Amino acid sequence: MCDGYDGYHDLRGNITVVGCFAHVRRKFHEAFKGLPKEAQKDSNAEVGMWYCNALFALERKYTEYPAEKRYGKRIDYSLPLAEDFLLWAKSVDVLPKTLLGKALNYLITQWAYLKNVYLDGRLELSNNRAERSIKPFVIHRKAWLFANTVNGAKSSAVIYSLVESAKENHLRPFEYLVWLLETIPNTSTGSLDYLLPFSPEVSDFCRMPHISKK
Repeated sequence: MCDGYDGYHDLRGNITVVGCFAHVRRKFHEAFKGLPKEAQKDSNAEVGMWYCNALFALERKYTEYPAEKRYGKRIDYSLPLAEDFLLWAKSVDVLPKTLLGKALNYLITQWAYLKNVYLDGRLELSNNRAERSIKPFVIHRKAWLFANTVNGAKSSAVIYSLVESAKENHLRPFEYLVWLLETIPNTSTGSLDYLLPFSPEVSDFCRMPHISKK
């Protein structure tokens, strides 16, 4: 799941790219805020926000459902609403370079990826959770400026990925890296999966207090 960056759409292999409806809503919200207050009510930008809000409201109702039941509810209720959203967007006549035009174009051109969220009940409607988890790194990156070498940049990216993935999986990053470095020399290349942060085989030594193996 990702935003509309074209680079993701060139990925090959057994990969299904899933678009993010939060990015759609963000663009309609920008178009809405860009209007004079007296023009906001009943505007096309407000209609676009209504569709987005309605889709997210349905998702909140499905929060506690198992994946299979969530999938069924989405097919019955969410997907038809999303398809109505797309049809409405295609019917709106607006200059393409306006904020509203950009919002409509984003929805239409990204639809091939946005609709994939309805393929599997385990998927989320947005990738906000992932974006929030990497926000601290993104903020600090602006202060760090540049890597001195290409290899240094690649090494940093590996470390950042390991640390953030460890935190996301309730591991203590330092302890996890220590365990990883001590364990890898005795592990064959075909058995590396059990070292990944989400593996239940990760040592309890690495886990945050009160977090047990799943």
